[in-house]
Amino acid sequence: MDQKGYRRGSFQSSTSDEDMLEIAGASLDFSMADDDPPLDREMGGFSSYNGGGMNGTSTMMDFLEEPLPGVGTYEDFNTIDWVREKSRDRDRHREITSRSKESTWALIHSVSDAFSGWLLMLLIGLLAGSLAGLIDISAHWMTDLKEGVCLAGFWFNHEHCCWKSNTTFTDRDKCPEWKSWSQLILGHGEGAFAYILNYFMYVIWALLFSLLAVLLVKGFAPYACGSGIPEIKTILSGFIIRGYLGKWTLIIKTITLVLAVSSGLSLGKEGPLVHVACCCGNILCHLFTKYRKNEAKRREVLSAAAAAGVSVAFGAPIGGVLFSLEEVSYYFPLKTLWRSFFAALVAAFTLRSINPFGNSRLVLFYVEFHMPWHLLELVPFILLGIFGGLWGAFFIRSNIAWCRRRKTTKLGKYPVLEVFVVTAITAILAFPNEYTRMSTSELISELFNDCGILDSSKLCEYVNDFNSTKGDDLPDRAAGPGVYTAMWQLALALIMKVFITIFTFGMKVPSGLFIPSMAVGAIAGRLLGVAMEQVAYYHHDWAIFSGWCSQGADCITPGLYAMVGAAACLGGVTRMTVSLVVIMFELTGGLEYIVPLMAAAMTSKWVADAIGREGIYDAHIRLNGYPFLEAKEEFSHKTLAMDVMRPRRNDPPLTVITQDSMTVEDVETIINETTYSGYPVVVSRESQRLVGFVLRRDLIISVENARKKQDGIVSTSIIYFTDHSPPLPPSSPSMLKLRSILDLSPFTVTDQTPMEIVVDIFRKLGLRQCLVTHNGKLLGIITKKDVLKHIAQLANQDPDSILFN
Repeated sequence: MDQKGYRRGSFQSSTSDEDMLEIAGASLDFSMADDDPPLDREMGGFSSYNGGGMNGTSTMMDFLEEPLPGVGTYEDFNTIDWVREKSRDRDRHREITSRSKESTWALIHSVSDAFSGWLLMLLIGLLAGSLAGLIDISAHWMTDLKEGVCLAGFWFNHEHCCWKSNTTFTDRDKCPEWKSWSQLILGHGEGAFAYILNYFMYVIWALLFSLLAVLLVKGFAPYACGSGIPEIKTILSGFIIRGYLGKWTLIIKTITLVLAVSSGLSLGKEGPLVHVACCCGNILCHLFTKYRKNEAKRREVLSAAAAAGVSVAFGAPIGGVLFSLEEVSYYFPLKTLWRSFFAALVAAFTLRSINPFGNSRLVLFYVEFHMPWHLLELVPFILLGIFGGLWGAFFIRSNIAWCRRRKTTKLGKYPVLEVFVVTAITAILAFPNEYTRMSTSELISELFNDCGILDSSKLCEYVNDFNSTKGDDLPDRAAGPGVYTAMWQLALALIMKVFITIFTFGMKVPSGLFIPSMAVGAIAGRLLGVAMEQVAYYHHDWAIFSGWCSQGADCITPGLYAMVGAAACLGGVTRMTVSLVVIMFELTGGLEYIVPLMAAAMTSKWVADAIGREGIYDAHIRLNGYPFLEAKEEFSHKTLAMDVMRPRRNDPPLTVITQDSMTVEDVETIINETTYSGYPVVVSRESQRLVGFVLRRDLIISVENARKKQDGIVSTSIIYFTDHSPPLPPSSPSMLKLRSILDLSPFTVTDQTPMEIVVDIFRKLGLRQCLVTHNGKLLGIITKKDVLKHIAQLANQDPDSILFN
């Protein structure tokens, strides 16, 4: 990560997020990002800058007319300048519009430029939908591979294998074409030894899948681990993490996501699918110049790609758009809303065409309920909301504490061993319980299910003492022995899921949190639903049931309680509200259940917020020290810009460049001795009147290029940023004009500006830095990380944690 100084020849014109993948080490040291240089001079360890190259070619380089490759681009782990990027895009659009009136070809180019955004959304939707289908099919097959193999074709999963079988409906899972490992090896599937063999094979497959996943991540793409949503939120806020959305990350994340889900670990694929879709968006951006060369435009595309990711994860296109708007996006103009909607639509359509589950549904746990809910049921729904909020707050605190321990102890140095141990414990505990042995998506599907006449699940083993039924609606019945067995098995599964998920999320494998959170809530909800159902059955004469739950009626739907519980727990962990409710009702196809879902989601958020303000993604952003300025939080302190700006009272003076009196050598010395991302340009050191701001990267590239290509540029050449060259003796060497790289309108505030206004400016305009003046004279500078450090200090947190851990 030694980007602290400057090495000749290290700049490339590409701004691709696929470059520089080698920086993505297992333990990243971001402590010296150029965006926020410390003012003290203890800066050992960076390579020195040597302009060199006096004998360049004789051609004159007009820096005003011909932009240099690399000028206007950003270093890794820097924040983009939103204002400059948007300004450049407006200039580009203005130029295309004016040229379109000159010729037919220019008009065609103008139309194609306008259409390119929609074409890009179409491609993202197609690619994201195709990859999601591939992941779903592969994960389903490999999950079943742990239990057995299909003789009709090893590539069939259990369900597909039994489709053509002639077995009866009740024995549909025991078709002769599907063989468990004990049947295949021993010739029979009954008895203790057969059970032990199946147990052993289950654990071995789980370990094999998870070890392969962690080794691929560690060896080829360290950025492919985890959920990806905290980093995507940070990238969408304007931060640059090269390689995070590159092609290697996409390939490895897709493969390892299948392996991690198939291993049976307590994780989901929904969060990582957002990362996969954003990788697709970033890679496809390189096909279109206006997105390849503009970081702000690219982030609009990534917002839409995130929507497409949630669309294919849950089969919820509208929920995906709202998730992108509510949870991950920093800048979301109306145009991006429409394009997100289109990308989510195309992605969902593509996945529906692939039909990964063979049931014309986009997700495994799609369900439809038929019975309405009663007003009194809001009480248990709110109780589920309280449970979801408590679980969310408990999970966030426990998981962050464990992840911090992983970062600060030797545990973080052994990611493969950690994955091995957690997988072994998960597999050994999971196999004896059928509800933890099945994949989490199948478990949620079973818990959401409304028991019908033909259901053979233990959860549906009620005592049937009725003679006739009206359609599919079965009356409430007494629970049979199968239901009681299922209840204690689900209670054990709940305890296991609650604790094992804490240690699983954050390991060096792709791991989503949506599905495990929903599973915890669905189990709790189903347990409460069955309890309510039995109370209603045995005590239908109680006052609370009178008038709406008579004997023989179908009053309580346990599957609905499971769905509300799933929404409550997911809301408690992520603090989603609107998008969560929409995703859940798109999952179930039932508009009449919006009120229970809203009640549970809001209660969950209130309870969780009362214990801790941050959702899991914001907590991980803070843990990793990413420079993310949360737009939702209020700044209520009465500090001024002069309290936050640098230099402070005892610091060295601010490093500045004068507009027409410094030589090439002087500027190179400043570059060598500091690591600042940019320098204010003033009229003179005495007057300190501000002229503009120049970025370090642009300055280095321009000076080096001039040394090579502009005749007569030597160390004693004067650099000037004015329109006209300063008067110098005739014997002076050639001067270097760099006005084109000067930002003539940097944002400035006075030293008496309240910090709440400064924070608002940084949030709403996406600034990298802001200059502080007093009576027109330059006093100091405030960077984005200064603001974040100040907020951390006021919250009694360690301000140095902002400079990346």
